Amino acid sequence: MTIQATLEPTAKSERIFAMDIIRGISLFGILLMNIINFGLYKAYFDPTNSGGATGWNLTAWWMNTLFFEGTMRGMFSMLFGAGILLFTGRSSENKQGSAATDLFFRRLWWMLIFGIIHCYLLLWEGDVLYCYALVGMFAFSFRHLAPKQLITGTIVILLLATAWNLKDYFQVKNTYEASAAASLKQEKGQTLTEKETAAIEKWAAKVKEAKASPKDLKKEMAARSKDYWSIVMHKAPDNMAVETFFVYRYNFLDTLAMMLWGMAFFKMGILSALKSRRFYLLMALIGYSIGIPVNYYESWLQVSHNFSVESIYQSWLTYDLGRVATTCGHVALIMLFVKSGILPFLQKALAAVGQMAFTNYVSHSIICNFIFLGYGFSMYGKLQRYELYYIVAGIWIFQLIVSPIWLKYYRFGPLEWVWRSLTYWKMQPFSKVQPKK
Repeated sequence: MTIQATLEPTAKSERIFAMDIIRGISLFGILLMNIINFGLYKAYFDPTNSGGATGWNLTAWWMNTLFFEGTMRGMFSMLFGAGILLFTGRSSENKQGSAATDLFFRRLWWMLIFGIIHCYLLLWEGDVLYCYALVGMFAFSFRHLAPKQLITGTIVILLLATAWNLKDYFQVKNTYEASAAASLKQEKGQTLTEKETAAIEKWAAKVKEAKASPKDLKKEMAARSKDYWSIVMHKAPDNMAVETFFVYRYNFLDTLAMMLWGMAFFKMGILSALKSRRFYLLMALIGYSIGIPVNYYESWLQVSHNFSVESIYQSWLTYDLGRVATTCGHVALIMLFVKSGILPFLQKALAAVGQMAFTNYVSHSIICNFIFLGYGFSMYGKLQRYELYYIVAGIWIFQLIVSPIWLKYYRFGPLEWVWRSLTYWKMQPFSKVQPKK
């Protein structure tokens, strides 16, 4: 028997109940945000593009921006970072570290492949599996650092991300101002230089990239109402951009920072509900006192400027401050919920959802794309923003019911089982029910 063969997947007794609950809640929260891209065109940041920007639709946007934008993804990334420590830090790593490392990287390579399939064939351009696999390979190197070092690293990475956002904002601001000056000159009947003409064209291209005309919306709805393979080909260019440029520009630093933050919190016992109620209460108070006002400022900025391109870019200057602080508040609130012991049936159901996070996450794409794309009910672009949350609630209820029932009879979710079997090059036990002899 090889050394590697003695390593086994995490047993149920080794799982951390509190972390499974955080994972379940963050998975549900991610769907709150993802449903916008599933059902509407270019409406994630700008509700004026589709789905409605008044009344209940605007209220839904406000609620998401204040409490959920970036925070649910942040918690999910933190748990992935903590998961690196759990996977590589089991008792076997000290004696069989090389084997554990081989398994870890094989695990991520399979996640990378799952991410590609999820994006291109299951048609979810918001896939995080691909990004997590790439970033996880980098985060792995930081697993032995002390919590203070991990937090310092997180802050440095977030400052780099903020500096990049600052550069982008001034680039957009300068483009707008150059275009506005040239347009004013044009209105006065004056002849424009080649540079001024280029400035107007550059700004027009920037606005077209961010804003959707009724013609653009109609065209996208038609494209997504066709058969499966037509939609695959239609979305392929955008999917490629998401898994190349978008990962490089936005997701990499964002995800790496939160993975390191998660490692620090895990080592400090924060994610395991090991701290006192007083600690978590203070953590929630500080997190929300910083995060919610910052998020409110960003939201107000966009609404007051009718979601102009400049205001959206300006709101990103404080994005990490607001969402990281709010994320910490959410973690603390969830830990208080866990420690309270209230609603034990809901806690167990949420933990089951979290334990099956891979399966449940991918099933979001399967269910939502069947609802919205042409090979299903073809509802893309036809619902208002607030109406999308009826679908979200339905999926939540379904998974809260099905996940505990499934885990009553099976050790893992179906995709978790496939992933583990591929990681260990060995078929893992699946059913809890012993076959009758």
